[in-house]
Amino acid sequence: MQIEKDNLIAIVGVSNNTKKYGYKIFKDLLDAGYKIKGINPKGGEILGHAVYKTIEEVGEKPDLIITVVKPQTTLETVKKCGELNIKKIWMQPGSESEEAIIEAKKLGMEVVSNACFMIMKKVW
Repeated sequence: MQIEKDNLIAIVGVSNNTKKYGYKIFKDLLDAGYKIKGINPKGGEILGHAVYKTIEEVGEKPDLIITVVKPQTTLETVKKCGELNIKKIWMQPGSESEEAIIEAKKLGMEVVSNACFMIMKKVW
């Protein structure tokens, strides 16, 4: 999957808990210079950046969605991406499900699952 640092990436499942991957991925992608927006239904702020409650709140269409959530939430996210015409999704290990992958492909999305974005893009 082709993604550049200036592409907008939205991470669904960011967390202010420093022990969770939703925090680690957000922080390390910011540190690596990626253009990142965080999504969490609680909203708020992490590392001085606004956290949006929904993908729609971001204001501009992300080029890629990364999911760091439970598989059922990933499926809901895939459906929302279909509504918003977002064409790329990366399901972090543990966030994917066969149902979500099938649905994403049915919607014409480019899907990566069973691989860590951070390792594949050499951030970690």
